Amino acid sequence: MARIEPRPLREWPKEMRAALAAMTPAAPRHPPLPTEGRSKALNTLGTMAHHPELAHAFFTFNGHILRGTTLTLRQREMIVLRVATVRKVAYEWAQHVIMARDLGLTDAEIARIAWGPDAPFLDPLDAALLRAVDELITDGGISATTWEFLAGKLDVQQLLDIIFTTGTYDMLAMMMSSFDLPLDDDLHESHD
Repeated sequence: MARIEPRPLREWPKEMRAALAAMTPAAPRHPPLPTEGRSKALNTLGTMAHHPELAHAFFTFNGHILRGTTLTLRQREMIVLRVATVRKVAYEWAQHVIMARDLGLTDAEIARIAWGPDAPFLDPLDAALLRAVDELITDGGISATTWEFLAGKLDVQQLLDIIFTTGTYDMLAMMMSSFDLPLDDDLHESHD
């Protein structure tokens, strides 16, 4: 049971329409996420509907993370899944496993993300990406060794996107954990 019940769709304030529209960046680099047969994340969105002004600001920012990032979509999902693992947030994990599979990540790759940066058979860049997430959450910054490796493979915009993607989904994990947000019914169905 959530600490504060998500607002049902029929009770969302009219400002939520503009907030949701803000999730599409002006110049998206990536296509929209598939929606057919996917969870609508109504518990997350319904929680945000309690504060439409915050929702608008956050969705504008999250729109960049989802569709404007300079990272590959695979890298984005690796970051999100690692955040969900480190923070132990089932809601975030379940939603993004589906998204990762949509992008072609295999169950073996997803298991390695959960294992962490020292998982066997990880590509060195993938390992560094997961290590950066762990360091950002645990230490508040990327270590010199991890930074040196990543900076040799990625540009400054990609490095910024790693930090801000981790922070975005860490913040969502905090909200989901603090509100004790249950999985949406349609997320249960698509994850079973």
